[in-house]
Amino acid sequence: MADTPIAFQDFAEPHLDGAHRLSVEARWPHRREDWALVMDLSHGVAALDGDRVVGTAFVTPFGPAATVNMVIVAEAMRGRGLGRALMERVLAAAGPRVTRLTATADGLPLYEKLGFRPVGMIHQHQGIPSGLPPVPDRVTWAETPDLDALAALDRIASGMERRPLLERLARLGRFAVLTDGGGAVTGFAAVRAFGRGEVIGPVVAPDPQAAMALIDFVIANRPGAFLRVDTPDPAALSAFLESRGLAKAGDGIPMIRGGDAPAATGAAPAGPAVKAYALASQALG
Repeated sequence: MADTPIAFQDFAEPHLDGAHRLSVEARWPHRREDWALVMDLSHGVAALDGDRVVGTAFVTPFGPAATVNMVIVAEAMRGRGLGRALMERVLAAAGPRVTRLTATADGLPLYEKLGFRPVGMIHQHQGIPSGLPPVPDRVTWAETPDLDALAALDRIASGMERRPLLERLARLGRFAVLTDGGGAVTGFAAVRAFGRGEVIGPVVAPDPQAAMALIDFVIANRPGAFLRVDTPDPAALSAFLESRGLAKAGDGIPMIRGGDAPAATGAAPAGPAVKAYALASQALG
């Protein structure tokens, strides 16, 4: 640890500027507003060297599961056990919940020591689309989103209770919805400002073709926009995203602590078969 004792405090609004500075130094794309969204949904811990924020970690509870996220330590403070100390505090706050995170290769050894195991791969795609696809049938903007219906689909796809997140996404951006012949919502995609441009996610759909239709609808309605998609199903979507001009820009390793599978939170919720094809963010799943 540092020569001066590091203080740990519950993360609050006065810590936002220092946290954002850390992410800029680490070349993360997050804006101050992106930090604020996570803060509003989460319990966070700030590590302070005097009055300077030198590390953060958050846990975001979503019913029986939680995501651990925004784990960052100032470069000059690394290698002193600060990351582990932050993780131990947020894991204690998570309690018995199944916990998930997205790791980099550098963070993998620490997370494995804390009981996390890898369960797949996430591909990050981004860029300005190379063209505008035709507007797909049965996909429209939800001018007044039915958040109960969207939350029910999201619960099936993610195994998490994320209505509070969806409520915030509705305020910050828009939802595109896919409907069946009778007008029932069978899938959706959110789009909002994030980082350098906008992020499309979560994308919840019954199959890859439906997920592609939702993404194409957003692309068609965002000419010239810099768009990002984080897909936990690269086998289904990576080639499609690259064909739309969203180049692979990185990857992450989804990890889980407790439970039997990435969406394991007990019995599978009843409802139509849907799957998450893109994340709200690597922080929030």
